Amino acid sequence: MSSIFTRIIQGEIPCHKLFEDEECISFLDVRPINPGHALVIPKQETDYIFDLPDDSLQHLVVVAKRVGLAIDRSVSCERVGIIVAGLEVPHAHIHLVPIQDVGDINFANAKPAEEAELADVADRILAQLA
Repeated sequence: MSSIFTRIIQGEIPCHKLFEDEECISFLDVRPINPGHALVIPKQETDYIFDLPDDSLQHLVVVAKRVGLAIDRSVSCERVGIIVAGLEVPHAHIHLVPIQDVGDINFANAKPAEEAELADVADRILAQLA
């Protein structure tokens, strides 16, 4: 079931990493809905998020909270929304999207980000995670 996320986990594809431990990794989305849009994914290749063991799902949500709060302190937004759609990539993942209102959570608004913009946002978020 190897996906683009597996290639990111294995270091084959570079990313702007925000968090990593033995169970999961978080990084900026290269096609963000808004600046600071990040993903939190388990390292275990599991397509459907509800197929994860309970302890793995719990850990993923706790990491999403930690990264989400750092995003909230790093970019201008009303709050950070969470999306678990699970259809774009066959690997469980949580989207963390800075939003002003619920209408901001729309993948039709996603667009490729410039490398410099990703690097700047990643640095600001990483400073909040330190």
